[in-house]
Amino acid sequence: MKKWVALSALLLAAMLVASGCGGGDKKESSPSPSASQAAGSSAGEAKAITIDATNFKFDPGEITVKQGDEVSITLKNSQGNHALKIEGYDKEVKGNATVKFVADKAGEFKIVCSIFCGKGHEDMVSKLIVQ
Repeated sequence: MKKWVALSALLLAAMLVASGCGGGDKKESSPSPSASQAAGSSAGEAKAITIDATNFKFDPGEITVKQGDEVSITLKNSQGNHALKIEGYDKEVKGNATVKFVADKAGEFKIVCSIFCGKGHEDMVSKLIVQ
C-alpha cells in the first residue's frame, strides 16, 4: 500500500511539472501591434503594451518607455501557463491579466517568467527600459 501511495504521489508531481508550460511546439511570432503602438504614442497618453508568452519566450523582448509614463502591461498566454514579474518595480502579472503603474524609476529592468514552466523557463526574459 505504501508503494502505491508513493508511486501515485510521484506521478502526480511529474504531471504538475510537465503541465507548467503545456509542452507543445515552439512558435515564432512577430512583435505585437500593441507594443508598436505604444512606441508611437504621444506624450501624456498611457502606454498600452501586450506581452505574448509562449514556450519559452516573451514577445516583445524589449519595451521602452519614458520616465513618468503611465504603463499598462497585459500578459497574453498564447502557449502554456506563464506569469511575468518586473524586477525592480515589484510588479507581477499572472495569466491573461493587466498591471498598471507609473514608470517612475529610470533604468533597465529585467522581466522574468515567475511560474516555473519547464526546462526552458530560464530563457523567458524580456527587458523594460525606462528612459
